[in-house]
Amino acid sequence: MNSRQRRGVILLLLSVLCALGAFAGVLSVINDVESKVGPEVTAYRLKSDIAPYTALRTDQFEKISMPERWLSENAVTDLDDIRGKTAVTTLRQGSLLQSDMVVNQPELRPGQQEVAIMIDAATGVAGKITPGAAVNVYATFEGEREGSPDQSRIIVTNAKVLDVGRLTALQPDESDRGRQPTDAVPITFALSAIDAQRITYAESFAQRVRLALVAPGSDTTVPEQDRTYELAKDK
Repeated sequence: MNSRQRRGVILLLLSVLCALGAFAGVLSVINDVESKVGPEVTAYRLKSDIAPYTALRTDQFEKISMPERWLSENAVTDLDDIRGKTAVTTLRQGSLLQSDMVVNQPELRPGQQEVAIMIDAATGVAGKITPGAAVNVYATFEGEREGSPDQSRIIVTNAKVLDVGRLTALQPDESDRGRQPTDAVPITFALSAIDAQRITYAESFAQRVRLALVAPGSDTTVPEQDRTYELAKDK
């Protein structure tokens, strides 16, 4: 082996040693990062804002991966944990879902029934009614006989809202061909048997049914003499 060949072998060996050194350096950096960050786990992030007391659905969240050490102890890592839950407060888009953000959906008390009716979206809901809210239900009726005054009545007070459905287009009945299609929202209430009958009657026979949101903690008692209104008797 001449001097030129020896130099070539030496350079080849040096190249191999440098490559091994670089590879060892990369492994050292990776190991150092992994030791600081740790293994990754699944978490869930909100796709959009969620209003308080809204029933949660799995399609409202997107799955992400992040280091386990960066997650709080109450972070939700399995969407099965939110089934039957509602938002306890306003949940903001991009926030990580945590167990203290949700509560169990309200359950029916003994003697209550779950009743759903369609409410006109423009006059009855206006986007302000959410699950968990308390509302007074107003209905307007035509006079019972010709010449009798129309009346507005409070049908039910402090009705508990369990769920607010999706906006639905309603076509008028055959007898109401002159009316335009309206948008309505199914609202589910927790009511006593008599209140369930009252609200169902109002949905069937009232000209309009409106919901009045009751402020939390306020007195919802309405005296009997104030539950019916006629314009002619207004002083």
